Amino acid sequence: MLVTIDKRGSISLPASVRKDLGIRPGTHLELSVAPGGAITLFPVEIYRSITLSDAGLSKLKEARASEPGSFPEWFDKELADAGTDAE
Repeated sequence: MLVTIDKRGSISLPASVRKDLGIRPGTHLELSVAPGGAITLFPVEIYRSITLSDAGLSKLKEARASEPGSFPEWFDKELADAGTDAE
């Protein structure tokens, strides 16, 4: 399959390739170059990192130290007030 690099250095992946790999707008691709110049692309998932405050880290430590199957009181309260990103 022949593709052309545009003036910005970009290539367009044919629709059939995007469909076969499940690539949609916003999909991240890992690129690697093998000895000899072969280029490999494969889809990857990117997960955002979470930064906790000192209070959040303290709550996390308390939760990890609690008995299996039970949660600290604050967790039940937070869970009751939890919503989704869509709300």
